[in-house]
Amino acid sequence: MDNVKLLKNLYDAFGRGDIPTVLGGMSPDINWYEAESNPYMPSGEAWVGPDAVLNNLFVKLGGEWDGFSVHPKSFHSAGDSVVVEARYSGTYKATGKSMDAQVCHVWDVKEGKVTRFQQYVDTAKLQDVMGTR
Repeated sequence: MDNVKLLKNLYDAFGRGDIPTVLGGMSPDINWYEAESNPYMPSGEAWVGPDAVLNNLFVKLGGEWDGFSVHPKSFHSAGDSVVVEARYSGTYKATGKSMDAQVCHVWDVKEGKVTRFQQYVDTAKLQDVMGTR
């Protein structure tokens, strides 16, 4: 399977709530980087491994947001990397504020597994919606 098709399948699985498939697409030692100043990981340090991504991010997205969704718009192949332009939407339960934010994801793939993820997003918008600034 080519890398773009792999990522399209993972976004589709995430959209269906099929988190086991998403986690299964990750290398056991994936390095997952949220954008610096993202309320979930302000330092921009990596979470390592699918369990860290599940517990530090996916569980929170499911519990703290109503209707959190990722809407991929375009996929760009760059050798062992795939760049995805997308949007986030949803309503943060604690503040009642809705979000529609532009986002870019960079994924590194090796031997059919995601080894690295880097998010780029307007973190000020996230902070405003989540009430952290």
